[in-house]
Amino acid sequence: MMPRPVRTAVFPVAGLGTRFLPATKAIPKEMLPVVDRPLIQYAVDEALEAGIEQIVFVTGRGKSSIEDHFDIAYELEATMDARGKDKSALSGSRLGPGRIAYVRQQEPLGLGHAVWCARSVVGSEPFAVLLPDELLVGEPGCLKQMMAAYEEVGGNVVCALEVAREETRKYGIVDPGETRGALTEVKGLVEKPDPKDAPSSLMLPGRYILQPEVMTLLATQGVGAGGEIQLTDAMAAMIGRQPFHAFTFEGTRHDCGDKAGFVNATIDLALQRADIAPAVHAFIRKFAL
Repeated sequence: MMPRPVRTAVFPVAGLGTRFLPATKAIPKEMLPVVDRPLIQYAVDEALEAGIEQIVFVTGRGKSSIEDHFDIAYELEATMDARGKDKSALSGSRLGPGRIAYVRQQEPLGLGHAVWCARSVVGSEPFAVLLPDELLVGEPGCLKQMMAAYEEVGGNVVCALEVAREETRKYGIVDPGETRGALTEVKGLVEKPDPKDAPSSLMLPGRYILQPEVMTLLATQGVGAGGEIQLTDAMAAMIGRQPFHAFTFEGTRHDCGDKAGFVNATIDLALQRADIAPAVHAFIRKFAL
């Protein structure tokens, strides 16, 4: 039997972005540009490529520019029409009526709480979660690769990537079972383990396909690591009840929640752009040893 289709994607975007102050004092970190597109646009495009029909943004105060970005800018488009300018760059930043929902996370209680805030929109269907801070570049995109794996195994599928052992303390880590190709059975999940205690070096880079039962667990779950409601804890409680696999993504990860990672992402994507790559290459060569 084919697993139920995944039609909804949840984007937790309520964070304050304090690591990017002062830029994020007035601009959400998700709207900071990587080359010429806001960071959030890359994650939304990834979801649409994978066949997602409904987008749910879990927002907080000061995030109205995200709503504006995915709306129609009538004045801007009229001005561009009058001047005979190409509007194609605007087409990717808006979706059809009724395809976006916004819910508010009123308190910063963790990723698990942010996902739970979307429960009324998600309903009783499986759904995807994408963390925009993680810019995953691949062909096809990460979520589309995961969707193909999900259609094969059903249940819950999380993206996984190998990291250095000493970095496990920063991430949710997979306790692995049997591995078959890019799929690894998940026996357990551990949030930010000490490297000496980590069951593997497979980390979770912010892409999940989850069954709706996770919402019930999040509703009654206590706080975990960092004094927050952790999504990892709720997912761990589903292991053994439902199929649970990690999918090793083929592509490049950029941690855009980190300043160096954000700069690296900008350089990488700029070098993939035929219109600006020569100029960027020339600039980089000035600093080559």
